[in-house]
Amino acid sequence: MRLIGVEGEPIGIVKIEEAMRLAEEADIDLVEIAPTAKPPVARLMDYGKFKYRESKKAHEAKLKQKQIQVKEIKFRPGTDEGDYKIKLGKLIQFLEEGDKAKVTLRFRGREMAHKEFGERLLERVRKDLDAVGLVEQFPKLEGRQMVMVLAPKKKGPPEKKPAAKPKAEPKEKKSPAAKPAAA
Repeated sequence: MRLIGVEGEPIGIVKIEEAMRLAEEADIDLVEIAPTAKPPVARLMDYGKFKYRESKKAHEAKLKQKQIQVKEIKFRPGTDEGDYKIKLGKLIQFLEEGDKAKVTLRFRGREMAHKEFGERLLERVRKDLDAVGLVEQFPKLEGRQMVMVLAPKKKGPPEKKPAAKPKAEPKEKKSPAAKPAAA
């Protein structure tokens, strides 16, 4: 069996009994890492501490993840300008926070005869949100409503700030003898 020490240093090829004795002397665990290798590889380590660190790493990674939600805003073909701007502001807010936005346009009664009004409204929403989001699902009619899904634009790599200019070295003072005499 090939044995690796506590600090990751290779100890060499030893018998199982010798590896068990070394683990007992150091009061740590003998963990088999690669059982299928020829010869098998084992490591001396505190297994409880190892498992604890792994769970902490997994927890930290989970905290850094962002859950993407789908937020929905509903429009009507006759949505007025003021309401449109308020709803557009909410859509921008959702997309800047990293959430997806679902724009639903609901038709009622005779509005179904004039789907082009709804298509124009959704096209206007798409153009107004072009800076912060992109269309993930183009408008499609589902029964009496038209649905469009927008996703936030990926932010590029952060811009590098120009490095600070090195400070100029202080100018050397001239000795009084070097000054020209005043006449």
